[in-house]
Amino acid sequence: MERLWTPWRLSYVTETSAPSTACVFCEASARADEPLIVHRARRSYIILNKFPYTNGHLMVVPDRHVGRLAALEHDEGEELIALTRLAEMVLDEAYQPHGFNMGLNLGKAAGAGVLDHVHMHIVPRWHGDTNFVTVVGDTRVLPETLEASAARLRPLFARASQA
Repeated sequence: MERLWTPWRLSYVTETSAPSTACVFCEASARADEPLIVHRARRSYIILNKFPYTNGHLMVVPDRHVGRLAALEHDEGEELIALTRLAEMVLDEAYQPHGFNMGLNLGKAAGAGVLDHVHMHIVPRWHGDTNFVTVVGDTRVLPETLEASAARLRPLFARASQA
């Protein structure tokens, strides 16, 4: 029998506290030392997805808690797109993916995991990056920890945002 060791998930699967009803994005934004945030801008930030599809799976999140693009102020919408563009460039440099999936899931019917705080997903993709483990075992195999991804991406965002 093969074993997939995922020690970083231990704290998640052994957590005994009741689930929080607070917004995960508002909580992350409020923490100055949030380890998954790789870049902060004036009105938004870029954060690694805690449960990624692939390494480098990012989300661009406005600081303000709104559930729809239509509820964003003009400047917030512009920054959301500008940061999505920046994320694409940084991920290109860091991981050299063959393509990207980018998108928003607005509302439960559309598959939103966080219903009331709009966020843009940026998922790097490679030829052949889906495999039998995801399909058969409902398990994702990721070769890089979130901490290593953050360490790889932060300096690239810092350099790219100053260019």
